[in-house]
Formats: sequence, C-alpha cells, structure tokens
Amino acid sequence: MKENLVLVIKGMIIGLANVIPGVSGGTLMITLGLYEKIINTISHFFKNFKENLKFLIPLGIGLVLAVLLFSKIIGASLDKYPFPTTLLFIGLILGGLPLLWKKVNTKKKSFSNWFIFAITFMIITTFAFLKESSAVVSLSNLNVGGYILLFLVGVVASSTMIIPGISGSFVLMLLGYYKPIIDTIRSLTDFSLIGRNILILGVFGIGIVIGIIVVAKIIEFLLKKFEVKTYFGVLGFVLASMIAIIKPLIGTNLQFLEVIIGFVLFILGFLAAYKMSEK
Repeated sequence: MKENLVLVIKGMIIGLANVIPGVSGGTLMITLGLYEKIINTISHFFKNFKENLKFLIPLGIGLVLAVLLFSKIIGASLDKYPFPTTLLFIGLILGGLPLLWKKVNTKKKSFSNWFIFAITFMIITTFAFLKESSAVVSLSNLNVGGYILLFLVGVVASSTMIIPGISGSFVLMLLGYYKPIIDTIRSLTDFSLIGRNILILGVFGIGIVIGIIVVAKIIEFLLKKFEVKTYFGVLGFVLASMIAIIKPLIGTNLQFLEVIIGFVLFILGFLAAYKMSEK
C-alpha cells in the first residue's frame, strides 16, 4: 500500500511536469528513480504483464490526477508566482541528481563520455532558446490529412516526453498544438462536442503510445549496450533542462517574500525528490 502511494505521488509529479512548458517529464522520471523501470516496463509490457500493470496503474493514476486536478493550479501559479513555482521544480530536479551521479561516477570517465555530455547539454540549451510558435492550429473540421498530422504530432510529443531535458508541452507549443489539445481536454465535459473530442484525443493518444514504445525500445538498447555513455548524455540533458526552466525568469522583478517562499519550495522539492529517488 505504501509503495503504491509513493508511485501515485511520483506519477503526479511527472504529470505536472508534462503539462508545463519548459519542464521535462523525462527529467523527473530520472530524478525520482523511475526512468529505467519505466523504460523496461514499456519495452516488455506483455512479458511480465501482471507485474507491469501493478507498477503502471498507480503511476498512471497519479499522472492523470495531476493533469485533471492540478494543471490549472500550477499554470496559475506560474503566471502569478513564477519564481517560487520554478524553484520548486528546480529543487525536484536537483534532488535526484545524486542518484544520477552514481550512474556516471565510474572509472570510465573518458573523453568520449564527456563529449557526449557536452553535445546533449548544448542541444537542450539551444532548444531552450527557441521561440514558441505564435500560430495556433485549429482542430475543428479536420480532414484525413489533418488527423494523420495530429497522429504524427502525438508521436513527436511523446518522444520528447520520455527523453530527459525536452519538454513535450513546449514541443507542442512550437508546433502550435499545445493550446488546441489543452482546450480539447478541458472541453471533455461538453457533451455537445464529445464525439469530436474523443476522436481528436484518440488519434493523438495513439500517436503518443506508439511514440513512447519506439523511443523506449531505443533507450533500452542504449542502456544495455552503452550504459555509462547513455547516462553521461542523460546528465547533459538534465542539467541543461534547468536553463530552459530558469530562462523565463530572466529580467523579472522579485520581491523579498517571493525569494523566501521560493527558497523554501526549493528545499522542499529537493528533499522530496532525494527521498523518493531512494525508494
């Protein structure tokens, strides 16, 4: 029971990360100590079906709860109190770094390992300074081509959700699909649009599932064949992701109380991630 509750809480943290532009769900999977387990579970879902379900169900419940119940609250917090809210997520990321460091803290710190770290760090840093698209795609009256494109967007978005350091929601913003998808989720209770909304989210969801499976297989292969090198790359992703999170705060005016609250939330986030990464 306690283990399931921890998984629900971890799922909620990952869920919140995936709906906030700039924050990577993949990064928090790592810092919460879930990354390899999630990759292996997805890659071999039917091999240990019952055990995998026991792991994924509480995690999925937490993720869905976070998206449905708290995404609006976190979104409003980012709008009104960006500094404290951002520090909370930075604390969550840094709290899991000791676990990640154990993966790369070996005698195999060759030049090629640090080169991989530098490359991934630069990729995510560059990605962080891309500007989101001002164009917003319309999901009303989609034709066959529009649904195919929606499916492909789901594949791309899900890939970034599981790759550390890249925000799936930010990618959707770059492509102009973030607001339409969020609006579709919010209008699920509008029964006059229920058929259209289910079709849109169904096609998008299938793309997400396929994208996650394909990327999980690739990452599993890399972890088996090049574990240390892969984790050096992951370390670059994770550290650079903090630049993407901090960037929107540049130039903002801070009040003393905001700084204090932000520092407290940072400590709480750090301690929560550190403790949960050990479980």
